[in-house]
Amino acid sequence: MSAVRAHVIADLRERISSIERHAVKKAGCLEFGVPEIDAVLPGGGLAHGALHEFAGGGVGTVDGAAAALFAAGIATRTAGPIVWCLTRPDLFMPALAQVGLHADRVIFVESDKEEDVLANMEEALAYGSLGAVVGEIVRLPMAASRHLQLAAEKTGTMALAVRRWRRQTEANDFGQPTASTTRWRVSVRPSEVLPVPGVGRPRWFLELMRVKAGECAEFLVGACDDQGRIDLPSRSADGSHSSRRSIHPG
Repeated sequence: MSAVRAHVIADLRERISSIERHAVKKAGCLEFGVPEIDAVLPGGGLAHGALHEFAGGGVGTVDGAAAALFAAGIATRTAGPIVWCLTRPDLFMPALAQVGLHADRVIFVESDKEEDVLANMEEALAYGSLGAVVGEIVRLPMAASRHLQLAAEKTGTMALAVRRWRRQTEANDFGQPTASTTRWRVSVRPSEVLPVPGVGRPRWFLELMRVKAGECAEFLVGACDDQGRIDLPSRSADGSHSSRRSIHPG
């Protein structure tokens, strides 16, 4: 590659990155309130008017439930009703309430097919006046993700896609490209150690697998509290200081 061509490509990448950062700032962001996490997100938080993906770190139900609770905690901190689209009515409402998302804020839309879940999400996003639209899906094709991203951009509503697996082969789909602004993977870690016998605050290992105009990262965090907020413990479960490091997108 010639030096001139390399310079042109670098300039184009910088312009595209600048446009993406401007778009994020224009739509506004939802801060996590954790400086270390907000610092790696363009605009200083999770973008409104954008599509975000969440999945468990494994194919088990425990990590999958943690991913759903992480998304629910984010939805809790938005303003307005929440539309939750799904095919399996197996959500445990007391768990959602523990992260601040109470039944009186949620409108559940149940479908028989995943294609209908995606269509319902797009329609709800187009409606506007909602805090967030959550959809539980296995696969998220590129075309469908683009429709959701565009619908979210038009109304400024946050779209949260929770990827749920039934088998290992389905989990491999999480590595396929989509139009999502961020992609997160959530794994359960040992709970906070208490000075007395008992169960401490649950902890999650968050992997920011992809972020537009930003860097990937990973964090050990305290799980969502009753306000939907996470925190960054000063020490990890094994007693060492918690840390963040860049990772390659999945």
